[in-house]
Amino acid sequence: MNTRIIASAAALAAGTLVLASCGGSGGDADGSGDATTLSVAGWSVATTPEFQLLADGFEAQNEGVTVNIVDYDPSEYNTLLTADLAAGSGPDIITQKEVKFVTTFQEGGQLADVSDVSLPAGIGGAESYVVDGVTYATPYRQDAWVLFYNADLFDEAGVDTPDGTWTWDDYEEAARQIADNTDVNGTYQHSWQSVLQGFANAQSPGADLLSGEYGYFAPFYERVLRMQDDGLQESYNTVTANQLTYQGEFGRQRAAMLPMGTWFVATLISQQAAGEADDFTWGIAPIPQFDASTTGMDNTPVTFGDPTGFAVNAALEGEKAELAKKFLAYAASEEAAVALAEIGIMPAALSDAVVDAYFGSEGAPTDELSAFAVQTHDTKPENPTSNRTTAIQNILNDMHSAILSGSTDVDSAIAEAEQRVANEVAAD
Repeated sequence: MNTRIIASAAALAAGTLVLASCGGSGGDADGSGDATTLSVAGWSVATTPEFQLLADGFEAQNEGVTVNIVDYDPSEYNTLLTADLAAGSGPDIITQKEVKFVTTFQEGGQLADVSDVSLPAGIGGAESYVVDGVTYATPYRQDAWVLFYNADLFDEAGVDTPDGTWTWDDYEEAARQIADNTDVNGTYQHSWQSVLQGFANAQSPGADLLSGEYGYFAPFYERVLRMQDDGLQESYNTVTANQLTYQGEFGRQRAAMLPMGTWFVATLISQQAAGEADDFTWGIAPIPQFDASTTGMDNTPVTFGDPTGFAVNAALEGEKAELAKKFLAYAASEEAAVALAEIGIMPAALSDAVVDAYFGSEGAPTDELSAFAVQTHDTKPENPTSNRTTAIQNILNDMHSAILSGSTDVDSAIAEAEQRVANEVAAD
């Protein structure tokens, strides 16, 4: 039986993402000190079933082993986890919620070398956890960004649905025709910087987030500003001022398209079943491409996404350290991947069996293009593994808000961001 443990709020007082080297605690958040008991860091356990599912699966494979989940506040996850690690009471398994903090934990000496953990061939996201040739975590989940579309609204507008051959020009043209021929927006792009910068970083030739040069963002911002001005999508200011949600805008059919991560599949199915979203026919297509060279089902579309993974507390030793590594191997396995897919989680290890399980839920699309979009993509990391990534992303988020709010023109905002990165972020 698994026990949920709530992280101590008192620990927050010590919370900082600047980690001191661990003082050698056994990493027993549950206080058991038992080599047959593991604690795993999680968040929002009541609404994030993957942690319990993996704990139950591992216990079933390992008689006598107990896995406890430490339930952290998701909005303070890294701060609370850091405080527990600094206090020597951190969990045995350190879930890597955001790749951009991997180097923070690694440089703090909190992560064990898990290079010897066996992973399925071709598993996605593994390279995001390698620092200087050493593996510090292993992926179990790998979402990627795709294009959701409302087939009924396309039919109403007399526009052909996506067929996998779209570039961003095709996407804009379809949004224009839908907006012209119906009373809904052609598309909805949420306010996150990821929705625009993630594609620019992944698809633009020569793009490099760590380079300090960001001219490649310009055409992506110019397109979105044009689409806002032409009424093809809600403006950034409207989205932020009215706190619009992508679930509401697409689920209530106020927009015909939605660039979003694959995590939305399970949400949309659930919301349609519960009546929280309208009943309409929808599908998934590859995200539009920079040019035609990566379009079509004979090619591999380029998109972006970061993995979610598990690391082992560096304080563990002996049999308990080996048990923790065994948990990592199980979480990355095809068996666990199928179980994750059955509850709508996109695993890092993909296979035909996983995709079949993923689309096995009632209400999921069953067409070939949807399966292709979910299974076939070259997924570039949104956050390169570097101790500079977090600072750069913060500066680029300021740039994103300045451009889309209209407070600064595209070229000036990019120049300011480049100058800030040069001045504020140390070079490698």
